[in-house]
Amino acid sequence: MQEVNDGPRWMLRLDDGDDLFAELRAFSTRQHVRAASVVEGIGLLKDAEVGYWDGRQYVPKRLTVPHELVGLHGSIAEADGAPSIHLHAALADPEHRLVGGHLLRGVVGVLAEVFVVAFPDRVFGRPLDETFGLRRLDLEPGPST
Repeated sequence: MQEVNDGPRWMLRLDDGDDLFAELRAFSTRQHVRAASVVEGIGLLKDAEVGYWDGRQYVPKRLTVPHELVGLHGSIAEADGAPSIHLHAALADPEHRLVGGHLLRGVVGVLAEVFVVAFPDRVFGRPLDETFGLRRLDLEPGPST
């Protein structure tokens, strides 16, 4: 992966075979990014899984043929002392049909370009909300996170 920044703005290039989530976690750890927005991403995912939240759980859909990554958005926070990556994606199949939702996993095919804006000196939390069974973004987690 290549990464370059201009202040809090980061441009990342992931390469063929990279695990999108593992690389974003490694980037966050390496650069001490504990609060950020994944503003956009494009590229190709050769293996991916998206989920639809039905109110109780994610209903997964595995995409085994390569899909063009036409939109990627999300956030980077901290949960249990480690980077927590939350992403949503829009993916196009070979017939130009879109599928999207919560990105559960993704392996880069050829490359992916991801634009991240960090919030320096801030920490976003992602505590578990027992009501919904989800980790929700907390913009003001306080010193205990």
